[in-house]
Amino acid sequence: MLVDKPAGKTSHDVVQHVRRALGIRAAGHTGTLDPFATGLLVVLLGRATRLARFVEARRKTYVATARLGIRTTTDDLTGEPIGPQSPVQVSELELREVLMRFQGPQAQRPPQFSAKRVEGERSYRKARRGETVALADVPVTVYDIALLGYRPPELEFRITVSAGTYIRAVARDLGDQLGVGAHLTKLRRTAIGSLSVESAVTLEEVSPEAVLPVLQVLEDVPAVELDEAARIAILHGRAVLDERGEGQRASGAAVALLAAGELVAMARAEQGRLHPTVVLGET
Repeated sequence: MLVDKPAGKTSHDVVQHVRRALGIRAAGHTGTLDPFATGLLVVLLGRATRLARFVEARRKTYVATARLGIRTTTDDLTGEPIGPQSPVQVSELELREVLMRFQGPQAQRPPQFSAKRVEGERSYRKARRGETVALADVPVTVYDIALLGYRPPELEFRITVSAGTYIRAVARDLGDQLGVGAHLTKLRRTAIGSLSVESAVTLEEVSPEAVLPVLQVLEDVPAVELDEAARIAILHGRAVLDERGEGQRASGAAVALLAAGELVAMARAEQGRLHPTVVLGET
């Protein structure tokens, strides 16, 4: 199910609403949005909850607004200001030039207030106690970034990123590179892979009719139809021959395995064979 999360609700709130509205227990989201953020949240139901990582791994697109001149403890509008406000004397040309530096692979320092684990504890819990947390940089990729509007001290931009990228950190680092500081004030997730928020329902519209076939949620993933022998092998956890053959599919690529058009399992391509990683069961 694709849900357009409203501001003020946590991702957990949305999942709980879906559970109540549909009368089910097995439901889970595939990527947290901060309470102040809005936009696309994919909620998987029943056995499909086991497929969360295949959705989480996709590229994500956001429209964001950042406020130049003020740093905050959380890198967004929910935090406390850090230091005095800096005057903003940044031209649109300079802003565009610095934004373009973010495109491509890079190392990103996660925000102090994040869900990253440090010594077995969430970073945000330590930060709330006033502890300074040294988080290691993580590799991320910005596939596309574009300035949509600039009315100093605020700018609006669209950005497409790899999984695990913090847009709050992009705003923070943008402000640092401009020498004035910055924090995120608005965030809306508009797409996850080919899934668009335009196809999502509001919380009020959640109903059995809004539930999508799981293959529609996984439409970016290549699919292979199994014959009966291969289906039985997969259900018993055994690898099967990849008809495309070794070298024709990227090693480690995720593949959806179908029987009679229904999803049976997810597999990993490796040396010309398809190794089941998640087996959903009989069709």
